[in-house]
Amino acid sequence: MKRIYPTLMVLALLFSCESETKKEPIAVNYPLTPKVDTAYTHFGTEVKDPYRWLEDDRSPETEAWVKAQNEVTFGYLEKIPFRADLRNRLEKLWNYEKVSSPFKEGNYTYFYKNNGLQNQYVVYRQQDGGEAEVFLDPNTFSEDGTTSLAGLSFTKDGSMAAYMISEGGSDWRKAIVLNAATKEIVEDTLVDIKFSGLSWRGNEGFYYSSYDKPKGSELSAKTDQHKVYFHKLGTPQKEDQLVYGGKSNEKHRYVGAGVSEDQNYLILSARTSTSGNKLFIQNLKDPNGLLVPVVSDTDSDVSIIENVGSKLYIVTNRNAPNTKIVTVDATNPAPENWKDFIPETENVLTPNTGGGYFFAEYMVDAISKVLQYDYNGQLVREVNLPGIGSASGFGGKKEDKEFYYSFTNYKTPGTSFKYNVESGESAVHWKPEIDFNPDDYESNQVFYASKDGTKIPMIITHKKGLELNGKNPTILYGYGGFDISLTPSFSIANTVWMEQGGIYAVPNLRGGGEYGKKWHNAGTKMQKQNVFDDFIAAAEYLISEKYTASEYLAIRGGSNGGLLVGATMTQRPDLMKVALPAVGVMDMLRYHTFTAGAGWAYDYGTAEDSKEMFEYLKGYSPVHNVKKGVAYPATLVTTGDHDDRVVPAHSFKFAAELQEKQAGTNPTLIRIETNAGHGAGTPVSKTIAQYADIFGFTLYNMGFEDLPSKAVLKEFKE
Repeated sequence: MKRIYPTLMVLALLFSCESETKKEPIAVNYPLTPKVDTAYTHFGTEVKDPYRWLEDDRSPETEAWVKAQNEVTFGYLEKIPFRADLRNRLEKLWNYEKVSSPFKEGNYTYFYKNNGLQNQYVVYRQQDGGEAEVFLDPNTFSEDGTTSLAGLSFTKDGSMAAYMISEGGSDWRKAIVLNAATKEIVEDTLVDIKFSGLSWRGNEGFYYSSYDKPKGSELSAKTDQHKVYFHKLGTPQKEDQLVYGGKSNEKHRYVGAGVSEDQNYLILSARTSTSGNKLFIQNLKDPNGLLVPVVSDTDSDVSIIENVGSKLYIVTNRNAPNTKIVTVDATNPAPENWKDFIPETENVLTPNTGGGYFFAEYMVDAISKVLQYDYNGQLVREVNLPGIGSASGFGGKKEDKEFYYSFTNYKTPGTSFKYNVESGESAVHWKPEIDFNPDDYESNQVFYASKDGTKIPMIITHKKGLELNGKNPTILYGYGGFDISLTPSFSIANTVWMEQGGIYAVPNLRGGGEYGKKWHNAGTKMQKQNVFDDFIAAAEYLISEKYTASEYLAIRGGSNGGLLVGATMTQRPDLMKVALPAVGVMDMLRYHTFTAGAGWAYDYGTAEDSKEMFEYLKGYSPVHNVKKGVAYPATLVTTGDHDDRVVPAHSFKFAAELQEKQAGTNPTLIRIETNAGHGAGTPVSKTIAQYADIFGFTLYNMGFEDLPSKAVLKEFKE
């Protein structure tokens, strides 16, 4: 008895103390969201749309709704007891010097650097043996750090530069031209540029792309007629030459142009959607040269990666779902004249050039493998990478004998390496000094079966020695669309999550590009449910293998990944405790009526395509599948009021539906970042605050009243 009594006493004291300090759930009083009797009939079916008024981003009613929702959301988040601890840890871990791989322009070597907590990266430059100096400091563009650098382009000789800025996260850009030597602005700012690079033609001027400014709101009104212009230095923007686009009978939603490295050719791509493009080439040395079609249809993706004289090297997935490189002469470039240069393989190819060689990066189950080829198509070597993960940046100018690439994975901070193209040797150029030890963590790839038996890869990262007891807080992150591949990469925020004993799991869902065009197509249009099934199966795998349980599982994704979260939580609300949809596409019946949304039809189809497509979209559209009386997971919707890619109305309407119909006690909140867009260029300070809120909300709703490293779960107190 003497051995048992102290234990009983300790337990009694523990439960007594905990019961006395037990916190009540945070009360939530949602703002009233008026319902307006808005409905329309489509293919004989009535569709109710009571919150359509929230689509008007310029109305005082929407502005008041945003303010009221944020007051409730931040009122809730401020009551989470460890929110400040998370923010402090994020700030501490984030506060290390970050340096990009350098690149040479003219007589200078340029690089990007952030001292630690600067809102925006600063562009530096230096000459051989000289001191580094600031070239551009975007932190001076605005007081709150919300104006960001959105592109930087130099002339071939490096004497001139043009850079773009984004204000408040908008996709609309302004362009500013500098004398690179003196850093002096040389002419008026160009405005209203969107979805564009800047490509110089000699020192005369540059090509850029844009839409006509839409009638109505520039943040949400439809834009579907993209155009390419040439701006001649020293002339007003209104005199810029229209190069392509603008025909009333032919709409191209995404058009871009670039000049070849030897300055001999203009290469122009025109797309009606995010997949497949026409391709044109123009001989700039011929004063009467016209745009000559290389490919006149949009059945494949095709681009010119290199040329030697009139010999073109073309990257394409035409009759090659995993992509290949072909060659053809510019005088007769049609597909029937193509010859294989680097043939298609079983793995997806992403090539680049530099130092007089081709570098073929392959994805092998989403892991990088890089092969070096000469200009005769002969294999030189396989590049010896520093580990298993993602390598990028294998490219440079033709005369370079050394260039830089970066390497990362889920537990290795991005490190840049100098690569010698002749010897094949790599040497560390820059490695971050960070308060994090990768050796304390492990990252493992597993394969699981989806609903139809398809094998899906997933990488699971966590602390070493983690006990598979079904009680580990887990974030399952996914995307699954637009031929985009999720390859291993380091995240400071995810490191903080894993420090707390959290698991971070990323499956490579169908709809992505990890296994080529067939994998992409298997998650599009009438096959979109495959993506949701893959994600659901990933969650079920994590639960069945005791990594976690539904009570400790959060699902997260952004943009198309926000749609993924919205569809998954409405189809299987029982599967997870927390849902974190970010800047999501939530109204699948109207997405194509906003900004450039019609260009996403390759992946989604539209409600106008057919009755069958309309009914399929309506069957999974998150806004239309929130059911009254269902207990949905704790949900924190996040968006930006300046998001003009996936307009915030998607998130507004979804949050309103959830707040109206939620049957359980789980909170359904929306966090609306003001003066912010789709994500790119977001100031570090805002990013840190957002992650502290997301992780705090997630852990608190999983039952933690303190950070997991020192927490007692509610279930042990009840």
